[in-house]
Amino acid sequence: MLSPHDVLTTLGGIARGTTLQSFGVTRQRLSQATRRGEIQRVRPGLFAAISVRSDVREAALHGGALACTSALRAHGIWVLDDGTRPHVWIGRRGRRLEHGGCRCVSHYFRGDVPLGLVDIETALIQLHNCQGDEAFFASLESALNLRRVSRSALQRMRRSIPSYARWLVDLARSDAQSGLESLLRFRLHLLGFVLACQVDIRGVGRVDFVVGDRLIIEVDGQENHTGARRHHDLMRDAAASAVGYETLRFSYAQVIHSWPTVQAAILGAVTREHDHA
Repeated sequence: MLSPHDVLTTLGGIARGTTLQSFGVTRQRLSQATRRGEIQRVRPGLFAAISVRSDVREAALHGGALACTSALRAHGIWVLDDGTRPHVWIGRRGRRLEHGGCRCVSHYFRGDVPLGLVDIETALIQLHNCQGDEAFFASLESALNLRRVSRSALQRMRRSIPSYARWLVDLARSDAQSGLESLLRFRLHLLGFVLACQVDIRGVGRVDFVVGDRLIIEVDGQENHTGARRHHDLMRDAAASAVGYETLRFSYAQVIHSWPTVQAAILGAVTREHDHA
C-alpha cells in the first residue's frame, strides 16, 4: 500500500484530502503522516509533500496555484521580471485567503484553477495579461528554445491573447539563446530593423545578430563575466574586426537598465555603416 507521501508525489506533490481519500488514504493515515512530518497540512483539507516548492505552498495558502512569472520561473523559463513575490492564480470565482506574511500577487483570470503549478502554456497567456508584449515575447522564445511549447499550444496561445498581440507569436523563434537576445530583437524590430539571428561567420564563429553587412551585435548574460569568458569574447571581436566587422557587445545590465544607451550605440553604428557604403 502506498504511503500518503507516495500518493501525494504521484499527484504532483499537493492534493486535497478528499482526493487522497479516493486513493485509499484514510483520514487517520493522513493525520499520522502529518504528525510524523512526512507530509504537511497546508490549510484545512489541503496537503503537500515536504519536497514541494515553498512558493507553491505559499500559493496554496493564498488560495490558488503558482502562476504567471512565478510558474514560468519554476518551469525553467526565462522571465524578465526578477521580483520575488509569488504570482497566484485565484480564478474569477476564487477568493484570496489571509495568511501570515502574505506577499502574493493575486490574479483573477478566467478558467479552472489547478492545484500546485500552472502549466507553461497557461502561464504565458497570464504573463501577457499581466506584463505585456515584451515580457511575453522573451519568455515565449525561451520556452520555444527549450522545446517546452508544442505547435498546437502555440496556436491556442495565439487565439487566447488579444488580437493586437498575435503578431508576437508569429515573430517568435526557437533559436534565441537567452531572454536578452529576445528583448534586443523585439526592441529593434519595433524600430524597423531586420536582424539576421545566430549567424555563422567564417573565422569568427556563431554570433548573436548581424545588422546589414558588417555590424555584429552580441548580448552577454549575467553569468558571462568570468575572466576566461571575457578573454574568449575579446578574441572573437578581434577576429571579427580582422574580416571587416564592427562588434557591439552589451551586458545584461545595459539591455535591462540602460536601453536608451544601447539603442543610441546601435543607431550610431548603423548610420556609420550607411555613410561608408
